[in-house]
Amino acid sequence: MNFVNLHTKFIYNFHNLTIFYKSIRFYSLIAMESEEPQQIVEGLAQIQTGGKVFYNPVQEFNRDLSILAISTYGMLLQKERSLKTSEEPSVEIHECGKKYDTGLSILEALSATGLRSIRYAKEIPGVKEIIANDISLKAVNDIKNNVNLNKVEHLVSPSHQDATMLMYEHKRENHFDVIDLDPYGCPSIFLDSTVQSIKNGGLLLVTATDMAVLAGNTPETCYSKYGAISLRTKSCHEMAVRILLQCIESHANRYGRYIEPLLSISVDFYIRVFVRVHTGNYKCKYTISKLSHVYHCTGCDSHILQPLGITKPNEKNQSITKFSLPTGPFTSSSNCTHCESPYHMGGPIWSAPIHNPQFVSEILQSASERLGTFKRIQGVLSLVLEELNDVPLYYTLQNLAGVLKLVTPPMTSLRSAILNAGYQVSASHMHKTAVKTNAPCKVVWDIMRCWEKLHPASQKNIANNKVASHILSQTSEQQHSFDIHPEATSQSKLKGLVRYQLNPLPFWGPGSKSQAMVGKEKMQKSRRNQGKRKREESIDSSV
Repeated sequence: MNFVNLHTKFIYNFHNLTIFYKSIRFYSLIAMESEEPQQIVEGLAQIQTGGKVFYNPVQEFNRDLSILAISTYGMLLQKERSLKTSEEPSVEIHECGKKYDTGLSILEALSATGLRSIRYAKEIPGVKEIIANDISLKAVNDIKNNVNLNKVEHLVSPSHQDATMLMYEHKRENHFDVIDLDPYGCPSIFLDSTVQSIKNGGLLLVTATDMAVLAGNTPETCYSKYGAISLRTKSCHEMAVRILLQCIESHANRYGRYIEPLLSISVDFYIRVFVRVHTGNYKCKYTISKLSHVYHCTGCDSHILQPLGITKPNEKNQSITKFSLPTGPFTSSSNCTHCESPYHMGGPIWSAPIHNPQFVSEILQSASERLGTFKRIQGVLSLVLEELNDVPLYYTLQNLAGVLKLVTPPMTSLRSAILNAGYQVSASHMHKTAVKTNAPCKVVWDIMRCWEKLHPASQKNIANNKVASHILSQTSEQQHSFDIHPEATSQSKLKGLVRYQLNPLPFWGPGSKSQAMVGKEKMQKSRRNQGKRKREESIDSSV
């Protein structure tokens, strides 16, 4: 046997030994899983868990923000109800931890440890009842113990059911004021039952953690789960939020309902949206004017939105809205007009505003310093309020310079040039160097061409780069000024607010899925899944 064959055999055996070691370690970890209680303190709640029921400390920001949003919604609901009975809106002062018969009915569909529900009971005023549901019996036992430990039995009711079936049971009567969906991964399988079991005007909170799918890594999977094609753009996080919103709207429309986004954020490893769900068949007609397809250039990352429908006043009666289809396509050719690269088409995405500034302002005003993530909430929401709310998607500073192989301009210089040209510009909470503007793509590239005149690109770098050379070969329609504009620096930055969070923990991320199902059940599931993909492929080929 020669040396090459010997080396190959050694690598093969070493590879098999590594797989065997990992398998032994995996199953030994299952067998050695500790059942000793784990103490967790967050907010006003103190809980104990045994085993590996899912808990992620990184999502304390998620829970803190949810408490503020639901509390703000509760006050808004009181004002709306008082307006129906009197001309002056009034708000009754409610206490936390006390049961109110006219208060909020809240469902946490996927509760795990019960921490979120217990915090809602102890930190949200004006609550009627909270149902803390989980499909895992182990998790439900933990919820019961934690509810007793925190003495909130009068508010929190543990439930051991499939979340979708529980919500379907409430679709005819006893609708929920608030439903919180915080699943591990994709939430779409819960949306059909959710939009039917929530009250008219109710608040829906939805989290999605499958960011690889939503951010364009697997557009075919995104379409099967969300009904939209995701694209790998620099603004993929905002596109993810807008895909989730259109998915919720799609489910709601089937039952004569529609959504009103109040706050939509992309933070850490997930996206989170807060929307109100309203009932109205006529209002559902406006949906096609709130959705758009996205043409994304594969070369320069420019984007064009084409709405599915448009609305305009009736010529004979201005008070009547006329619904029609847009003429298109919105692109003059199959290739990008700026760099001649081909387009990818994605969507549909939600292209209407994704925040309600008044609601966000009220959350910000009600935020208390006692919250563990107060400074971050203050920074993120302040940045949200500065965003251009009617401008979908954004550019990034590094990409604009990187496409043309230029020295990256300072953010204040680029923002000043856009403002000096008479357009609006803002940052985005979703990306540290985002440039959100209502300036057309051509104006943005004109500004970058003017920057290149001041800071010439290396001919060596652009010689064999078709995208950069084609954009730079065009003449700018006007000379843009980079003189610093007084509004170029945002107020949130001037105040030194915490706007973009660094990884807070060594093992930061979505964490592993709940391990409440252990022992024989998990071993049996592992055996069932061995070779599952190959079996499915063989069945497909035989058919």
